[in-house]
Amino acid sequence: MPWLFFSPNREDLQRIRKDIELNYREWEDVLGEKTLRKVFGEMKGAKLTLAPRGFANEHPAIELLRYKQFYFERRFSRKEILSENLVVEMNNSFKCLRPYFDFMSDILTTDANGVSLVD
Repeated sequence: MPWLFFSPNREDLQRIRKDIELNYREWEDVLGEKTLRKVFGEMKGAKLTLAPRGFANEHPAIELLRYKQFYFERRFSRKEILSENLVVEMNNSFKCLRPYFDFMSDILTTDANGVSLVD
C-alpha cells in the first residue's frame, strides 16, 4: 500500500526513522540503486527543518531522518502517454520500484528486532 509511505501515521513514521537510525547504510543502498535513480530520481517527500525529536542532529543519515514522507514519482510526457509502449514503460517502472516497496513493507511489518507484526 504505497499511500502508507506517502503520509505514514505517527507510529509508522517513528518505526521508519528508527530503522533509518539503525540501518542507514542499507537505506543508502536501497535508495542509491542505479535503476531506481535513473527512472525515478531521488526519493521525494516533505522534510522537517530540524532533527526529529529523539534523534541526533549529528547522525550520519540526518537528511533521511528528517523526511516525513517517503515516495517516488515519475512523470510521463504526453508523447510517452500516447505511445504504444506506455504499458511496458509503466510495468518497467513498477518493477524497478518493487525492491523499495518490499524494503518499506518489511520495515512496517516487523518490529525493531525483525519479528513479524502481522503473524
